[in-house]
Amino acid sequence: MRWRSGGAPAPHAAPVARRGRLWPRWLLIGACWAAAAPTALVGQSDVVVVASKNFTESAVLGEIMAQMLRAHTDLTVEHRRSLGGTLVCFEALTTGQVDLYPEYTGTGWSILLEEEGRIDNRLQAFLHVQRAFRSRWDLEWLPPFGLNNTYALAMDPDRAEALGVERISDLADAGAEISAGFSIEFMNRQDGWPGLSAFYDLDLERVRALEHGLAYDAIRTGAVDLIDAYSTDGKLLRYDLRVLVDDRGFFPPYNAAPLVRAETLAAHPEIEPVLAELAFRLPNTRILALNDAVESEGADPADVARAFLEEEGLLTPDADGTTAPASRREGGFPAFFARRWQETLRLSAEHLQLTGIAVLLAVLVAVPLGVWITRHPWAERVGLGAAGAIQTVPSLALLAFMIAVPGLGLSTRSAIVALFLYSILPILRNTYTGIRGVDPDLIEAARGLGLTERQILIRIRLPLATR
Repeated sequence: MRWRSGGAPAPHAAPVARRGRLWPRWLLIGACWAAAAPTALVGQSDVVVVASKNFTESAVLGEIMAQMLRAHTDLTVEHRRSLGGTLVCFEALTTGQVDLYPEYTGTGWSILLEEEGRIDNRLQAFLHVQRAFRSRWDLEWLPPFGLNNTYALAMDPDRAEALGVERISDLADAGAEISAGFSIEFMNRQDGWPGLSAFYDLDLERVRALEHGLAYDAIRTGAVDLIDAYSTDGKLLRYDLRVLVDDRGFFPPYNAAPLVRAETLAAHPEIEPVLAELAFRLPNTRILALNDAVESEGADPADVARAFLEEEGLLTPDADGTTAPASRREGGFPAFFARRWQETLRLSAEHLQLTGIAVLLAVLVAVPLGVWITRHPWAERVGLGAAGAIQTVPSLALLAFMIAVPGLGLSTRSAIVALFLYSILPILRNTYTGIRGVDPDLIEAARGLGLTERQILIRIRLPLATR
């Protein structure tokens, strides 16, 4: 990815706490009023103010939202980059000094709503904060960007390979040989080391507190083997570290999404569909590269955001080097496929895999069941009736139900089970209809020849039922 120059390179951002600090109330209000100094005011006609927190990723997300709104609406858009921490941005939003900023579900859950319980399901966390923010503050969470900037544990890949560590649970067997250096915040948070060590039953012999900014240098020099990190930190790429798999799902979700005043959406309804275009376009691998471009290469977040939007086909460069909205219909499907053929093929393969597994399972269940109910009239009514009832359930409702089932959750398993249930009725009904449609005289003739019921099924019923 190339970054066009659009001004002086941004200085390397100093490490910033991402979860917010509980500042005194007067300091919060003073900071927010100081940030309100620009002339354009929130609520003023056709002016929308986007804010971002004081760390790299938030600045990039804020720039992406601001540039999308400038390109696809007639609004005047300000971006107040690095406005402050979580509580400063949230105070500015609730008091109407800004219209929107990128926020994280985990921050909404633990810091703003102050929920005490633990949650590991991303969809449930998003729906909970969405409902709670709407009822308490009249704020709306729009569709998420796709990234999950939660905590992670990272190791040097060679050291991890030598110790046989790929998952967090593997640390239990290698605890005596591992030296860990965790940030002070991670050492004291319940969703950090105290909770993690109890959840995984870990007993590392050498654990010490480090400033987060020094942790990467410490692991590079071999002073420590294991550090905590944020899963979308660009330094993970720069230092080529291995992120351990959270195989038991301890770390809470921190999915980023636009948080917007409902009043702003009511005044400017065009905002929501424009920002919805960004939904799930920024998985962790993508935002990692964008963050690293700012932190390692000194690229300006505005240039990084513009390059990303152009690659996604959401902006097109004009002849003078500026950007303009990309027409969805420009060039038709061939142009779309040329821009995104890799993603199109990947998603098509995923779709074929999901449907293939679901249909195969449905065949293995519905065909024998269809044969069986032809011999039991009472089962015919029950089986076809139950399969028909499942078919009437709306797909989103069925998928939501599957997600709530223990062991399924927000995963491909839920999608496979839902597709499997929808596949049952047509296969069951066609099997039943085909077998019942075989000429009874042929069956009687086969019995007269001495064929068993099994032989009649295999040699007569099934072949004729497929015609």
